[in-house]
Amino acid sequence: MRTASFGKKMWRPSVSDDKSFACARSGVAGLCVIRQRNMSTHFQRKLDEARRYLLSQEFAEALPRYESLIRQNPGVPAVWLEYGNVAARLRRTELAERAWSKAIELNPRDTELISLVGHQYQALRKPVAARACFAQAAAADPRSINPRISLAVLLEQTHQLDKARCLVEECLALEPRDDQARYFAAVLDRREQKLEQAERRLRDLIRSEPKHPYVRYACRYELAQVLDRTGRYSEAMDSLAEAKAMVRALTDTEAFLKSYDQSAQAASRFAKALPKDTLHAWAKSFPERNREPIPRLALLGGHPRSGTTLLEEVLDAHPGVAALDEPTAFLQVLQPAFYRSNNHSTAVLNGLRRCYIDALCQEAGAPAGRLLVDKNPSPTARLPVWLKVFPELRVLVALRDPRDVALSCYFQNIPLNTTNVNFLSLERVAKHYSDLMDIWLTVREWEGFAWLETRYESLVANLEEEGRRVTTFLGLAWHPAQKQFHEKSRQKQLYSPTYQDVTTPVYTRSLGRWRAYEEHLSPILPALDRFCRAFGYE
Repeated sequence: MRTASFGKKMWRPSVSDDKSFACARSGVAGLCVIRQRNMSTHFQRKLDEARRYLLSQEFAEALPRYESLIRQNPGVPAVWLEYGNVAARLRRTELAERAWSKAIELNPRDTELISLVGHQYQALRKPVAARACFAQAAAADPRSINPRISLAVLLEQTHQLDKARCLVEECLALEPRDDQARYFAAVLDRREQKLEQAERRLRDLIRSEPKHPYVRYACRYELAQVLDRTGRYSEAMDSLAEAKAMVRALTDTEAFLKSYDQSAQAASRFAKALPKDTLHAWAKSFPERNREPIPRLALLGGHPRSGTTLLEEVLDAHPGVAALDEPTAFLQVLQPAFYRSNNHSTAVLNGLRRCYIDALCQEAGAPAGRLLVDKNPSPTARLPVWLKVFPELRVLVALRDPRDVALSCYFQNIPLNTTNVNFLSLERVAKHYSDLMDIWLTVREWEGFAWLETRYESLVANLEEEGRRVTTFLGLAWHPAQKQFHEKSRQKQLYSPTYQDVTTPVYTRSLGRWRAYEEHLSPILPALDRFCRAFGYE
């Protein structure tokens, strides 16, 4: 989850508020603004100007302004911090790290500042550096809660539950009624299958009416998970309804939904306006001989909660594959550059290929010689963009019973954005599923590209058989390590909300889960029915 400060306005990602929940499971957006005292009026005015560009995400405009501020006054830690944040969003990682190091060097006892740098490393998917920052922040203030909780979250994400528990107990010893520590103790109870203890903690926390806005609704999401595991399905749905009402009260969800609807309509119009022989036309205008060579590439898409993380981990266990867990290269690099201009000449397309592959390889580490698999469910709606730039792309689409998908999405407590805001109601979940998978049904009719649908149910029923079929489609032979995918998964940091589920062998408890909630799902079943029929579900 992303740390954030809330108000009766659109959610602006930030970790500037000390009350922001430190349990940030998927990093932060990188927009951290803290106040600096004792500045001249001129300097403060220039800083406010730079911050306006930072907060409006105009990073290329913000960078030179921060460089000017650094030259004028190199002794202000806050400016170095924000300078690093801007550099990070421009993917100038080395510059960002130098700036953050300077910020900490200038104020090595500032727990909040060091923690903010740690959250930026989380956003860059550098968990080792993030852990080092949180440990330093905790050492700088022996009574601080936030950096200890942040460190515990990172440990829990890598399944070091005993170490995470020790940190939570430290926090409870410092402040027994701390909202964050009490909540995360219950999370660890659930991870350790101590469901009765988790429930007692959560109900006690709810009764105490936590002041922390994130904890107030997150404990209800967590309680719903426990109730689901213990077969109290109506109570679970009631708990989810309370949580989602609280989120809506804290956030301008209508603005998010409006933005999503506009984007979804545009994506649908674009895909449906193109004829079935579009790929042949694109291949003629951008033939293979004119394309700059790139590593072998595949997209693993489908709707969120369709088993994409499980399949990604099965593929990543192959020594010839580098499978990436929802990397940012498409959404932050390729898609914005693609829509920046209508000029899609050979030179422009080759430039787009280079930028995307460079960004992907930066996230993958050193994938030399390996097949790159970009696992990214939601960008499936932008398949035409992928195929325009990468006509040779191989596409895997994960399928799962649409009713199980809808239910699973509804249970997720994940950071709000223009996609996930749809998961605040079952009706919007069904709409999001329809929007995305309708585009897939359109594009899969196109002539001349390589795609394969794979079922979650088949993978669970016979991992090796279905895994072998998928691996062969990607041009590789099945490797024995793929059957033991969970052993590798335990050793690495995952960013999907379902990171916990792929550290054990496959299980069947999620198959047909929707039937226990059929009464609650009944209003959206008609909207999902045509997809059940299209994909062969009863």
